[in-house]
Amino acid sequence: MENEILHLPMVALRGMTVMPGKTVHFDISRERSIQAVQEAMTGNQRIFLTAQKKIETDEPKMEDVYEVGTIAVIQQIAKLPRQIMRVMVTGETRGILKQIEEEDPYLLAEAEVVDESGFEIPDEMNAEAMARGLKDIFVEYAAKNGKLPKELIAQILEIRGLKKLVDEIAANLPLYYTDQQELLDQLDFWERYELLALKLVNETEIMDIKDEIRLKVKERVDQHQREYILREQMKVIREELGEEASGNDADEFRERLKNLDAPEEVKEKIKKEISRFSGSLNSPAENGVIRTYIETMLEMPWNQRAENCEDMEYAKEILEQEHYGLEEVKERVLEFLAVRALTHKGESPVLCLAGPPGTGKTSIARSLAKALWKPYVRISLGGIRDEAEIRGHRKTYVGAMPGRIANAIRKAGVKNPLILLDEIDKVSTDYKGDTFSALLEVLDQEQNRGFRDHYLEVPLDLSEVVFLTTANTTETIPRPLLDRMEVIEVSSYTENEKLHIATEHLIPKQLGKHGLSAEELTMEEAAVWKIAKNYTKEAGVRQLERKIGEICRKTAKEILTTERKKVTITKENLSEYLGREKYTYEMANSSDEIGIVRGLAWTSVGGDTLQIEVNVMPGKGELLLTGQLGDVMKESAQTGISYIRSVGKSWQIADDFFEKHDLHVHIPEGAVPKDGPSAGITMATAILSAVIKKKIRADLAMTGEITLRGKVLPIGGLKEKLLAAKNAGIHTVLIPEHNQADVEEFSSEITGGLSILPVKNMDEVLREAFAEPVSGRAPEQ
Repeated sequence: MENEILHLPMVALRGMTVMPGKTVHFDISRERSIQAVQEAMTGNQRIFLTAQKKIETDEPKMEDVYEVGTIAVIQQIAKLPRQIMRVMVTGETRGILKQIEEEDPYLLAEAEVVDESGFEIPDEMNAEAMARGLKDIFVEYAAKNGKLPKELIAQILEIRGLKKLVDEIAANLPLYYTDQQELLDQLDFWERYELLALKLVNETEIMDIKDEIRLKVKERVDQHQREYILREQMKVIREELGEEASGNDADEFRERLKNLDAPEEVKEKIKKEISRFSGSLNSPAENGVIRTYIETMLEMPWNQRAENCEDMEYAKEILEQEHYGLEEVKERVLEFLAVRALTHKGESPVLCLAGPPGTGKTSIARSLAKALWKPYVRISLGGIRDEAEIRGHRKTYVGAMPGRIANAIRKAGVKNPLILLDEIDKVSTDYKGDTFSALLEVLDQEQNRGFRDHYLEVPLDLSEVVFLTTANTTETIPRPLLDRMEVIEVSSYTENEKLHIATEHLIPKQLGKHGLSAEELTMEEAAVWKIAKNYTKEAGVRQLERKIGEICRKTAKEILTTERKKVTITKENLSEYLGREKYTYEMANSSDEIGIVRGLAWTSVGGDTLQIEVNVMPGKGELLLTGQLGDVMKESAQTGISYIRSVGKSWQIADDFFEKHDLHVHIPEGAVPKDGPSAGITMATAILSAVIKKKIRADLAMTGEITLRGKVLPIGGLKEKLLAAKNAGIHTVLIPEHNQADVEEFSSEITGGLSILPVKNMDEVLREAFAEPVSGRAPEQ
């Protein structure tokens, strides 16, 4: 008689084998598995379950699953969050997978039911002997395992039939799914009986080995405990005999303490800790903590000072030699040195060098340390959020250490080094404490005489330390901290300054780095100028140095792989080494136009020009602003319109003009965010030009904030804005009258070739801006 063939929905199980006679539940999330369960529930609730050979297979085929599985009945299903379904099934009988008939929308299996009713039962005596033998092995396994429920053990021991006994033990044995699959695969009952008995014996032996290993480990730990107690007893005996074991270390610390030049408070603290160290011999953990603390305290340069250099000529020579430009910064540094030389005091103000990246702030600090003959230590504050980074951790904590300030002084070896606090504007604050408040105490001349590091636990005198800080912007520094520093603005370099820096510093540096000589690689000034102008866009010179390095690399390769022994870079062949130009300046328009005015903007990489365009259209009085403008710039546009409406009569603008027309203000390069009030007069001029249809001069640019009454307010970043105007071919620049004092400080290199006109109100702006004289004037306010 042939076995029955069934066509059932199928679920491939991951890491699980369902045995006949066992009720289990499992979770499914694959769409095909969920569809298979739902299909089974619409029928007779029977489903074919088989295990995957590899758990990670997502879409199993015939070859990815075991041939022998279980035909089961679904008892219950429940939907869980995240498209997971929990299914409870009871295994009925074994089934052999003949083929997977369908794979979509669910697996449909052709399964042959395994008929297990026809196996030969031995005579009653043999069957009883086999059952008792299996029960004895199971009882021994259960005793070793200790995790099987007592009710389950009792239930299995009550079973009389041999086949039922084998199936129940196989179904309830907590084996790995591959071991359970081996039992499921055994279609012959007697082979299944032998395999089950073998697995029970193997599992029992494995647990015996585990117990033996656990016992050996316990004995070893007990032995260590015994040795520890004996050592402690030996220490006590030696102390009674006056033979202290670690007296050598304590004596060494006492000898170093005698030679230590430090305040009495510090010496007393170290002396107490040495006594504690001597008494902590029976506690290795405490002994290690105290030892580290004593060694740290003995290494600190409490009263050791570096010699002060008072040679102004030497300092000036160092600064000039290592930096081009930065005249204001150099002047301030030399003043600082002069005051120190006259007063002979270590106290000094905290200088904060603020400016764009790549402008030489960090290297100025290094040069100052060299000019002062002081050790130089740089502390990077970027991203520090934990106050303990500055103040240190209390020494009772695991892995405690001094803060960065104390560590810097220990590293310098003197109490008066030059410490650079780099990127002070990048410090942040979180739940671990206010880092800025810790820096307040460090940088305040009145407080830092007795700075307390949590780890050292004694006052540390920071009054003689020369502190320098750097920042890209002062806006993120809290006012109390900024108040304790003297800010020196390090502005962006002009093209001429970049040329000098490149020829005097960057090119020789990069030639040395790449193993080239000045004879092998020569760069013409015009080429360097072009690199600075068309291949980089920055306030400093970092990108410029990278581009010079790129040329050096290509030259080195060319010299080694070709017969050329000398390379000269000109502006004509520059593109062969650096590719096409990356940046171009938007030049001044060739002709005067209506509603188009050139504004000036400041960016973190220098100045730029903004072309503001205005169109007037029939409409309902709406104002459309495009070009990714910020809130402040949008408000400037509203202010400009309000001003123009208030003076409309004097410009012969109809009373209902703004009710019947829409205005569209646009600034090109819409992908770049723009904000700030300094485009106020530019937008107002462009709007008025579009409304009265009068042309604006193409060679003119302007910058300034506007008020409702038409006054022009001062702005910042004027140096960068003037450079941008010059690069764009602008001839005339309108600036607020209050910024005239700034212009007088600029060198002729910046202002040369520009007609800079100060304006105090919109009347003056419009008089200069229109290409032709126009009638119209704002009323007196």
